[in-house]
Amino acid sequence: MTKTNSNNKSASSPIQGKQTVKFHNPPAIVSRASIVGQMEGEGPLSSFYDQIEADPTFGMNSWEEGESEMVRRAVQTAISKSGLTKEDIRYLVGGDLLGQLIGTTFGVKSFNIPVIGLYGACSTCGEGLSLAAMLVAAGYADNIVAVTSSHYGSAEKQFRFPLEYGNQRPLSATWTVTGSGAFVVSSTNNKNAMNCYPRITSTTIGKIVDYGVTDNMNMGAIMAPAAADVIYQCLDDLSMKPDQFDKIITGDLGKVGSQILIKLLRDNGVDISNQHMDCGVEIFDCEKQDTHSGGSGCGCCAVTLAGYILTNMDNGTWKRILFVPTGALLSTVSYNEGQTIPGIAHALVIEH
Repeated sequence: MTKTNSNNKSASSPIQGKQTVKFHNPPAIVSRASIVGQMEGEGPLSSFYDQIEADPTFGMNSWEEGESEMVRRAVQTAISKSGLTKEDIRYLVGGDLLGQLIGTTFGVKSFNIPVIGLYGACSTCGEGLSLAAMLVAAGYADNIVAVTSSHYGSAEKQFRFPLEYGNQRPLSATWTVTGSGAFVVSSTNNKNAMNCYPRITSTTIGKIVDYGVTDNMNMGAIMAPAAADVIYQCLDDLSMKPDQFDKIITGDLGKVGSQILIKLLRDNGVDISNQHMDCGVEIFDCEKQDTHSGGSGCGCCAVTLAGYILTNMDNGTWKRILFVPTGALLSTVSYNEGQTIPGIAHALVIEH
């Protein structure tokens, strides 16, 4: 990692350093929703979710249709909790892990809201919140919904093996979270009431980082270098230190990836060990639930942010966090052709 802050603008510019945008009027997360499956509901964060569904198909005919139903419920719940109507939402930005974003497509089509489809693998929550914040801060919308999802059954079937195969999972493997998180991001211009909501004060868009890993059962090793790269650049762009954050929270590195991340940053003179937390480690009890390295999937950090993290910000436990969703840009086509699996991550500063 090398410092690349040659593009620093004046203090009045929203453009900070090489990759960061710092908002003059930071958009607020005025509402959020988290919908999860039974296994997530049996984990240590169960009290923070809006809905826990025991039926893996969510009352539908397949895992894929069930994921879309999750998305629909998350968007509807987030809008309802905000006190807005769907007509108040200018745009919806979202995506998932499935081909052609079918989880999102069929989940949001009934809302009749203009949609921007996204794919950042498991970093999609960060990508969606970043773009929503940029659009709102630029004045192109007053209210935007950002949503993402993943489903254990549909993701495993697409990327690895059908569940019926019953393949052995190595200890480095993570468990794809069945969950959907949705957020209403709103303008704070001339709205004093918005002071009671957490705000996205900056976002650092990450680069694709490829360390040559080809093991699709070791997502943490794939994503950790990208997380290290964007955290390092974010801190440099904003001239901040790790101890200026209550928490530095990665998306789904799991136990293996978290260790790699801390070592990579230490090797470059940055120590986040006192502040670091990983959503994939927190969402399951890895020993009791036999999830090996932890949780993963687009829904992992989305439902953890919507529930556990923002609740801790609401009650004053944490006042400033660095939220870093992480993604493995895995394709069955490229993987089967022998390609490596690149990683990506985005970093958002959220303050209350």
